[in-house]
Amino acid sequence: MILRQFLHEQPAIAVSYLFGCGGHEAGAVVDAVEGPEFYMEEAKRAGLRIRYVIDTHVHADHISTGRELAGMAGAEYVLYAEADTTYRFHGVRDGDRLQLGNVIVDVMHLPGHTPEHIGLLVTDRVRGEEPWFVFTGHTLMVGDVGRTELASSAEAGARDLFESARRLAAVPDHIEVLPGAFAGSVCGRGLSGKASSTIGFERRFNRALRIQDREEFIALMLRDIPPRPPNAEAMRAHNAGRVETDAALVTQ
Repeated sequence: MILRQFLHEQPAIAVSYLFGCGGHEAGAVVDAVEGPEFYMEEAKRAGLRIRYVIDTHVHADHISTGRELAGMAGAEYVLYAEADTTYRFHGVRDGDRLQLGNVIVDVMHLPGHTPEHIGLLVTDRVRGEEPWFVFTGHTLMVGDVGRTELASSAEAGARDLFESARRLAAVPDHIEVLPGAFAGSVCGRGLSGKASSTIGFERRFNRALRIQDREEFIALMLRDIPPRPPNAEAMRAHNAGRVETDAALVTQ
Protein backbone atom coordinates (compact mmCIF):
# COMPACT_ATOMS: atom_id res chain seq x y z
CA MET A 1 0.00 0.00 0.00
CA ILE A 2 1.17 3.48 -0.87
CA LEU A 3 -0.56 6.44 0.79
CA ARG A 4 0.29 10.13 0.59
CA GLN A 5 -1.70 12.80 2.44
CA PHE A 6 -1.45 16.41 1.27
CA LEU A 7 -2.56 19.28 3.53
CA HIS A 8 -3.60 22.45 1.70
CA GLU A 9 -4.12 25.95 3.06
CA GLN A 10 -4.64 27.65 -0.31
CA PRO A 11 -6.94 28.04 -2.16
CA ALA A 12 -8.86 26.28 0.64
CA ILE A 13 -8.08 24.48 3.87
CA ALA A 14 -8.48 20.97 2.56
CA VAL A 15 -6.86 17.53 2.34
CA SER A 16 -6.19 15.48 -0.77
CA TYR A 17 -4.72 12.02 -1.16
CA LEU A 18 -2.75 9.77 -3.48
CA PHE A 19 -2.92 6.06 -2.73
CA GLY A 20 -2.69 2.69 -4.41
CA CYS A 21 -0.92 -0.59 -4.96
CA GLY A 22 2.81 -0.31 -5.56
CA GLY A 23 3.13 -3.88 -6.80
CA HIS A 24 0.66 -3.25 -9.61
CA GLU A 25 1.60 0.44 -10.03
CA ALA A 26 -2.10 1.30 -9.76
CA GLY A 27 -3.13 4.49 -8.02
CA ALA A 28 -5.94 6.93 -7.37
CA VAL A 29 -6.25 10.54 -6.24
CA VAL A 30 -9.00 11.69 -3.88
CA ASP A 31 -10.34 15.28 -3.72
CA ALA A 32 -7.70 16.93 -5.90
CA VAL A 33 -6.97 20.56 -4.97
CA GLU A 34 -3.55 21.30 -6.46
CA GLY A 35 -2.84 21.60 -10.18
CA PRO A 36 -2.74 18.29 -12.08
CA GLU A 37 1.03 18.46 -12.54
CA PHE A 38 1.48 18.21 -8.77
CA TYR A 39 -0.32 14.86 -8.55
CA MET A 40 1.28 13.54 -11.74
CA GLU A 41 4.72 14.21 -10.26
CA GLU A 42 3.80 12.71 -6.88
CA ALA A 43 2.42 9.60 -8.61
CA LYS A 44 5.61 9.27 -10.65
CA ARG A 45 7.73 9.55 -7.52
CA ALA A 46 5.61 6.87 -5.82
CA GLY A 47 5.75 4.55 -8.83
CA LEU A 48 1.99 4.75 -9.48
CA ARG A 49 -0.10 5.25 -12.59
CA ILE A 50 -3.27 7.16 -11.78
CA ARG A 51 -6.28 5.06 -12.80
CA TYR A 52 -9.02 6.87 -10.90
CA VAL A 53 -9.50 10.46 -9.80
CA ILE A 54 -12.28 10.55 -7.20
CA ASP A 55 -14.15 13.50 -5.73
CA THR A 56 -16.06 12.57 -2.59
CA HIS A 57 -18.62 15.24 -3.52
CA VAL A 58 -19.19 18.36 -5.61
CA HIS A 59 -17.22 20.86 -3.57
CA ALA A 60 -18.42 24.32 -2.55
CA ASP A 61 -15.26 25.62 -0.83
CA HIS A 62 -12.71 25.28 -3.64
CA ILE A 63 -12.33 24.57 -7.33
CA SER A 64 -11.73 20.86 -7.89
CA THR A 65 -8.91 19.97 -10.26
CA GLY A 66 -10.15 16.39 -10.50
CA ARG A 67 -11.53 16.44 -14.03
CA GLU A 68 -8.45 18.16 -15.40
CA LEU A 69 -6.20 15.66 -13.63
CA ALA A 70 -8.21 12.71 -14.95
CA GLY A 71 -7.83 14.01 -18.47
CA MET A 72 -4.09 14.50 -18.11
CA ALA A 73 -3.58 11.07 -16.53
CA GLY A 74 -5.94 9.18 -18.86
CA ALA A 75 -7.84 8.14 -15.74
CA GLU A 76 -11.53 7.78 -14.97
CA TYR A 77 -13.12 10.66 -13.07
CA VAL A 78 -15.37 9.27 -10.32
CA LEU A 79 -18.40 10.77 -8.58
CA TYR A 80 -21.56 9.37 -7.06
CA ALA A 81 -23.79 8.18 -9.90
CA GLU A 82 -26.60 10.64 -9.17
CA ALA A 83 -24.38 13.72 -8.89
CA ASP A 84 -26.03 16.61 -10.74
CA THR A 85 -23.43 17.64 -13.32
CA THR A 86 -23.37 18.65 -16.97
CA TYR A 87 -20.46 16.36 -17.87
CA ARG A 88 -19.98 12.61 -18.10
CA PHE A 89 -18.12 10.74 -15.39
CA HIS A 90 -17.64 7.25 -13.97
CA GLY A 91 -20.66 6.98 -11.67
CA VAL A 92 -20.51 4.79 -8.59
CA ARG A 93 -23.18 3.74 -6.12
CA ASP A 94 -23.25 2.42 -2.59
CA GLY A 95 -21.60 -0.99 -2.47
CA ASP A 96 -19.65 -0.58 -5.72
CA ARG A 97 -16.01 -1.59 -5.70
CA LEU A 98 -12.97 -0.12 -7.41
CA GLN A 99 -9.83 -2.23 -7.67
CA LEU A 100 -6.25 -1.02 -7.71
CA GLY A 101 -4.20 -4.19 -7.85
CA ASN A 102 -4.20 -5.56 -4.32
CA VAL A 103 -5.97 -2.47 -2.99
CA ILE A 104 -9.78 -2.62 -2.85
CA VAL A 105 -11.97 0.48 -2.58
CA ASP A 106 -15.57 -0.03 -1.41
CA VAL A 107 -17.92 2.89 -2.03
CA MET A 108 -20.22 4.14 0.73
CA HIS A 109 -22.96 6.65 -0.10
CA LEU A 110 -22.87 9.13 2.81
CA PRO A 111 -25.32 11.96 2.07
CA GLY A 112 -25.80 14.92 4.36
CA HIS A 113 -23.00 17.39 3.75
CA THR A 114 -24.19 17.14 0.14
CA PRO A 115 -26.67 14.68 -1.39
CA GLU A 116 -24.04 13.02 -3.58
CA HIS A 117 -21.34 12.58 -0.93
CA ILE A 118 -19.45 9.28 -0.85
CA GLY A 119 -16.89 7.68 1.44
CA LEU A 120 -14.23 5.18 0.40
CA LEU A 121 -13.45 2.17 2.59
CA VAL A 122 -10.03 0.84 1.64
CA THR A 123 -8.58 -2.65 2.09
CA ASP A 124 -5.02 -3.75 1.34
CA ARG A 125 -5.26 -7.47 0.61
CA VAL A 126 -1.51 -7.89 1.10
CA ARG A 127 -1.97 -6.70 4.68
CA GLY A 128 -5.25 -8.49 5.38
CA GLU A 129 -8.83 -9.07 4.31
CA GLU A 130 -10.31 -6.41 6.60
CA PRO A 131 -10.51 -2.69 5.73
CA TRP A 132 -7.66 -0.49 6.90
CA PHE A 133 -8.95 3.09 6.53
CA VAL A 134 -11.81 5.19 5.19
CA PHE A 135 -11.73 8.42 3.24
CA THR A 136 -14.59 10.37 4.79
CA GLY A 137 -14.46 13.65 2.85
CA HIS A 138 -16.57 16.26 4.63
CA THR A 139 -18.96 13.76 6.22
CA LEU A 140 -16.73 12.96 9.20
CA MET A 141 -13.71 15.02 10.16
CA VAL A 142 -11.54 14.94 13.24
CA GLY A 143 -13.66 16.54 15.95
CA ASP A 144 -16.90 17.14 14.05
CA VAL A 145 -19.05 16.35 11.04
CA GLY A 146 -19.66 18.50 7.96
CA ARG A 147 -22.14 21.36 7.70
CA THR A 148 -25.40 20.46 5.96
CA GLU A 149 -26.84 23.51 4.16
CA LEU A 150 -24.50 24.01 1.18
CA ALA A 151 -26.51 21.83 -1.20
CA SER A 152 -29.88 21.38 0.55
CA SER A 153 -31.79 22.82 3.48
CA ALA A 154 -29.84 22.60 6.72
CA GLU A 155 -32.50 20.37 8.33
CA ALA A 156 -32.86 17.99 5.39
CA GLY A 157 -29.10 17.66 5.17
CA ALA A 158 -28.86 17.05 8.91
CA ARG A 159 -31.43 14.24 8.71
CA ASP A 160 -29.39 12.53 6.02
CA LEU A 161 -26.13 13.18 7.83
CA PHE A 162 -27.42 11.56 11.00
CA GLU A 163 -27.86 8.27 9.13
CA SER A 164 -24.47 8.63 7.45
CA ALA A 165 -22.80 9.35 10.79
CA ARG A 166 -24.47 6.33 12.37
CA ARG A 167 -23.24 4.19 9.51
CA LEU A 168 -19.66 5.34 9.97
CA ALA A 169 -19.94 4.90 13.73
CA ALA A 170 -20.72 1.22 13.11
CA VAL A 171 -17.39 0.68 11.35
CA PRO A 172 -14.82 -1.16 13.54
CA ASP A 173 -12.87 0.99 15.98
CA HIS A 174 -9.47 0.35 14.41
CA ILE A 175 -10.41 1.80 11.01
CA GLU A 176 -8.43 4.97 10.36
CA VAL A 177 -10.35 8.13 9.44
CA LEU A 178 -8.81 10.19 6.62
CA PRO A 179 -10.95 13.33 6.23
CA GLY A 180 -11.20 15.99 3.55
CA ALA A 181 -10.55 18.99 5.82
CA PHE A 182 -8.95 20.05 9.10
CA ALA A 183 -8.93 23.03 11.47
CA GLY A 184 -9.72 26.31 9.75
CA SER A 185 -12.03 24.89 7.12
CA VAL A 186 -15.45 26.52 6.92
CA CYS A 187 -17.02 23.13 6.11
CA GLY A 188 -17.21 22.16 9.78
CA ARG A 189 -17.06 23.51 13.34
CA GLY A 190 -14.51 22.72 16.00
CA LEU A 191 -12.28 20.76 13.66
CA SER A 192 -8.95 19.48 14.94
CA GLY A 193 -5.62 20.50 13.45
CA LYS A 194 -4.81 16.78 13.38
CA ALA A 195 -5.78 15.49 9.96
CA SER A 196 -6.36 11.82 10.81
CA SER A 197 -8.01 9.76 13.52
CA THR A 198 -9.76 6.44 14.04
CA ILE A 199 -13.42 5.52 14.18
CA GLY A 200 -13.00 4.44 17.79
CA PHE A 201 -11.47 7.76 18.86
CA GLU A 202 -14.13 9.76 17.03
CA ARG A 203 -16.93 7.64 18.47
CA ARG A 204 -15.64 8.45 21.94
CA PHE A 205 -14.64 12.12 21.59
CA ASN A 206 -16.48 13.60 18.57
CA ARG A 207 -19.59 15.27 20.03
CA ALA A 208 -21.65 14.79 16.87
CA LEU A 209 -20.74 11.12 16.50
CA ARG A 210 -21.64 10.46 20.15
CA ILE A 211 -25.25 11.56 19.67
CA GLN A 212 -27.65 8.62 19.32
CA ASP A 213 -30.91 10.55 18.98
CA ARG A 214 -31.85 11.93 15.57
CA GLU A 215 -33.62 15.06 16.78
CA GLU A 216 -30.80 15.92 19.16
CA PHE A 217 -28.34 15.54 16.29
CA ILE A 218 -30.41 17.78 14.02
CA ALA A 219 -30.65 20.42 16.74
CA LEU A 220 -26.87 20.38 17.11
CA MET A 221 -26.36 20.78 13.37
CA LEU A 222 -28.73 23.76 13.21
CA ARG A 223 -26.85 25.64 15.94
CA ASP A 224 -23.85 27.86 15.34
CA ILE A 225 -23.67 27.26 11.59
CA PRO A 226 -20.41 28.87 10.42
CA PRO A 227 -20.34 31.54 7.69
CA ARG A 228 -20.78 30.17 4.21
CA PRO A 229 -17.63 29.79 2.10
CA PRO A 230 -17.21 32.88 -0.09
CA ASN A 231 -18.86 32.34 -3.48
CA ALA A 232 -20.01 28.86 -2.43
CA GLU A 233 -22.77 28.73 -5.05
CA ALA A 234 -20.35 29.77 -7.80
CA MET A 235 -17.78 27.17 -6.80
CA ARG A 236 -20.29 24.33 -6.59
CA ALA A 237 -21.79 25.38 -9.95
CA HIS A 238 -18.32 25.46 -11.49
CA ASN A 239 -17.43 22.03 -10.10
CA ALA A 240 -20.71 20.65 -11.49
CA GLY A 241 -19.86 22.04 -14.92
CA ARG A 242 -22.78 24.46 -15.01
CA VAL A 243 -20.69 27.63 -15.26
CA GLU A 244 -17.13 28.62 -16.00
CA THR A 245 -15.86 30.80 -13.17
CA ASP A 246 -12.78 32.95 -12.78
CA ALA A 247 -10.79 31.02 -10.17
CA ALA A 248 -9.58 34.31 -8.69
CA LEU A 249 -13.14 35.05 -7.60
CA VAL A 250 -13.72 31.77 -5.80
CA THR A 251 -10.85 31.40 -3.36
CA GLN A 252 -11.59 30.84 0.32
